[in-house]
Amino acid sequence: MKKIAHQHDLLCGLDIGTTKIVTLIAEPVGDNEIQLLGLGCVPSRGLRRGVVINLEQTTADIEASVREAEENAQVSIHSVWAGIAGEHIKSFNSRGVIPISKIRSDPTGEVTQTDVDRVVEAARAIALPMDRRVLHVLPQEFIVDAERGIRAPVGMAGVRLEADVHIVTGAIASAQNIITCCKRAGLSVVDLVLEPLASAASVLTRDERELGVILLDFGGGTTDMAVFHNGAIRHTAVIAYGGDYITRDIAMGLRTPVDSAERIKIEHGAAHQRAIGRNEFLPIPGVGGREPREMSRSMLVSIIGPRVEEIFIAARDEITKSRIAEYIGAGVVVTGGGASMPGVLELAEEIFALPVRIGAPQELLPGDPLGLDPKFSTAVGLVKHAAEKYGNGDRMHSDGDNWVGRTSSKVKDWFQGII
Repeated sequence: MKKIAHQHDLLCGLDIGTTKIVTLIAEPVGDNEIQLLGLGCVPSRGLRRGVVINLEQTTADIEASVREAEENAQVSIHSVWAGIAGEHIKSFNSRGVIPISKIRSDPTGEVTQTDVDRVVEAARAIALPMDRRVLHVLPQEFIVDAERGIRAPVGMAGVRLEADVHIVTGAIASAQNIITCCKRAGLSVVDLVLEPLASAASVLTRDERELGVILLDFGGGTTDMAVFHNGAIRHTAVIAYGGDYITRDIAMGLRTPVDSAERIKIEHGAAHQRAIGRNEFLPIPGVGGREPREMSRSMLVSIIGPRVEEIFIAARDEITKSRIAEYIGAGVVVTGGGASMPGVLELAEEIFALPVRIGAPQELLPGDPLGLDPKFSTAVGLVKHAAEKYGNGDRMHSDGDNWVGRTSSKVKDWFQGII
């Protein structure tokens, strides 16, 4: 029997991934603290590279994940913060410039919140193709006259206000499919959040964001990347390779069914020879009734390692192209389901020539056991994102009305008539 709970007091993150769908239900219990109520995690069978390719299957998987979380939490939820990823995500930096409002006859003015909103809007006033919309507008820094590096310009005196922002865009069709699946599952989408930004909220420390850090979310369909420096997002990108490609390589290389290849990867996989012992062997199931055979674990590593190396090299090349490699003072944080594989840390250190750590989600509340597995980073980050908006005075409504933060595009504006 589900207990009666007020929907506006519940926070629900929905990570719709290529290999799994995770639902996390929590509630705020204090300043910047949230209590885990329930978790649901089921296999995902309707996505490819983070994009929905089967609406009915994805809807069914969302329903199963939400049902499991609701049963664990003994509550009902109706609205979610959903993650979005995939190769369709594109991002770039932009700058807006406006004159500061004058409140008297002096040549200088005083920056108001209205000025901040205006300059951010000026920065996002860019032409986009008809099939794309702005998903996030993330301020990096403000410039008042010649003074750079300002984070909170309200109240400062000057003549000219500039804003550097990071703009994330997505394909309308891909986002619409996510919302449609949620609607069919009986859920309204409060906000769509870029998954690497959600993961960053759950695994990165403030010091790492300040010094400069590369976040790699090693997922099933894609590997998502976000770069932070001076406390702000500087670059985001999506690499079109993930754990699924490793599984397919194993299936082809070992001539074994895909399901068996996935199990072998999870139970015995490693990305570096240093992560395994000598003379280790494992059974390999045959195909079509053929007899199983035995193979050295070293051979398995020789299949997995090059693919993981390819992913990391693509990420390194993206960093080089973005021209901010010299600002990465805190190194690399690898999270997501693929981060749990032995040898990933060692291989990443070789490729990036930087300090590397595996990022697991931080505790929602002291004593919560969830901060253990990197595969839950996105779901935890979505709940943290929701909690931040909740703490800023925004609220969910039981009738499913949508609200969003200042830097997020409104889902309702994206798809009139869909939600």
